[in-house]
Amino acid sequence: MATLSVPPVLTSPRDDAMQLYRAFKGFGCDTAAVINILAHRNAMQRALIEQEYRTIYSEELTKRLASELRGDIEQRAILLWMPDPAVRDATVVRKALSGDVIDLKAATEVICSRTSTQIQHFKQIYHQRFHAYLEHDIEYQATGDLKKLLLAYASSPRYEGPEVDRAIAEHDAKSLFKAGEKKLGTDEDTFIRIFAERSRAQLAAVSSAYHSMYGSSLKKAVKSETSGNFELGLLTILQCAENPGKYFAKMLHKAMKGMGTDDSTLTRVIVTRAEIDLQYIKAEYQKKYGKSLNDAVQSETSSHYRAFLLSLLGATPR
Repeated sequence: MATLSVPPVLTSPRDDAMQLYRAFKGFGCDTAAVINILAHRNAMQRALIEQEYRTIYSEELTKRLASELRGDIEQRAILLWMPDPAVRDATVVRKALSGDVIDLKAATEVICSRTSTQIQHFKQIYHQRFHAYLEHDIEYQATGDLKKLLLAYASSPRYEGPEVDRAIAEHDAKSLFKAGEKKLGTDEDTFIRIFAERSRAQLAAVSSAYHSMYGSSLKKAVKSETSGNFELGLLTILQCAENPGKYFAKMLHKAMKGMGTDDSTLTRVIVTRAEIDLQYIKAEYQKKYGKSLNDAVQSETSSHYRAFLLSLLGATPR
């Protein structure tokens, strides 16, 4: 479900490529014009623009964007927006697992919030583009329970339909209670197995069975029994099974609250969800925080970066 507002006049990819070239000409780049075009084009349109640009000007549009866009922050945001979702996920995770700064939090959030089909798709691209296997990079960079969880979650095929098995859900709830709250210490392997193998609908059923059987939430159990990025991974899987919109709304709120803004999380969430479920995230944000996501972004960001994010949110900067 995309939120991209369609341009008032439908232009051809060729026109867009020529307009972009014009925006690069002369002294300094006309960033507003670049944003005006790219932020209102979907993945297919962006791919066609890149193709036309290469054909007409014999250079890569992304390379030109990287050298023209002066602001580091909008440059990163626009370059992250250009590829299609699977290429983008592969790029974000590869950078998180092999960049100058290893960012296990970003890798965990992307891997654990994707469906099994999305993961299979971006794993193929990961291998084609970077000549590396996602699993090898996880092996190399993650440790302990987080490593086990990411490896299991990235390699288990999961059913993606709505049907659930109540009896299995109750059995899983019992196993999780035994593995966590009921015992001294935690049997992490049980959490990893159930969270990595169950479909989203099934895990939501486990969560609801857990609540009705033990009067407390599975989320609370995860929080009290685990910590660090392992806890983040389990919570991401659980919350994306129950309500992904709410999970991402929370992440955005966290990225913007307090002093300073966590721009890399803000950018990553808005850009990666823009063509998936940004409308749901906006609705959940409004419901939970009594303020619109557009207003929050408006007050926490500035300049071209603000204009770009607001365009993806389907709003115009004030």
